[in-house]
Amino acid sequence: MKADDIITVKREISTAILVDGGFYRKRAYYFWGEKSPKERADELYDYCMKLLHNQHEQRYLYRVFYYDCPPVEKNVYNPLTKRSVDLAKSDEYKWTNEFFKELKSKRKVALRMGRLSENSLHYNIKPEAFKKLVNGQITISDLTDNDLKLNLEQKGVDMRVGIDISSLSFKKQVDQIILIAGDSDFVPAAKQSRREGIDFILAPMGATIKADLYEHIDGLINRPTKKTEKEVM
Repeated sequence: MKADDIITVKREISTAILVDGGFYRKRAYYFWGEKSPKERADELYDYCMKLLHNQHEQRYLYRVFYYDCPPVEKNVYNPLTKRSVDLAKSDEYKWTNEFFKELKSKRKVALRMGRLSENSLHYNIKPEAFKKLVNGQITISDLTDNDLKLNLEQKGVDMRVGIDISSLSFKKQVDQIILIAGDSDFVPAAKQSRREGIDFILAPMGATIKADLYEHIDGLINRPTKKTEKEVM
């Protein structure tokens, strides 16, 4: 038998993809700009499906778990205009709800929703505008709404990620977990998952991760985009 005649059989494994929604949306905007809710949902689903492609393994999708928070329905005081803003009437509120609706219609996609803390809801001056302000380049009267950013704190999202990682691992529902995220909050759950024999892979979408995180994961995937030159695995 010639070497060219040898057929390589890929190992079949069940893969769950967990998506930190807030992180994904920021990275997606950085790489691919603004999109409609449907376009962003289609893009996310396509991105996840591409993560299943591997030359050494035959990955089968168990489910995509998407973690995020519903938009806030509350009035918040704008210090520049000195008026309250009804967030439920904002374009961001409408876009986010439509985006979640589109995701719910996708096959094998499950939404895990936390909540946004209303107690910490307020406007902050963006870092670049604050720097100009303290350097005397601009004054308070020069600030506009574009120089403000709404402070939003998620509650319950990290907990839901950790619970699902533990559940998938202890129940042996999957062979592999791919986590789309960029911070170290997942490390305890990842360590636990690996002790249960799960192949744990991080997909940080080109974001820089701390060097010591490599010891807590089994692999790293950075899918190529128009701002990254190659895929790392």
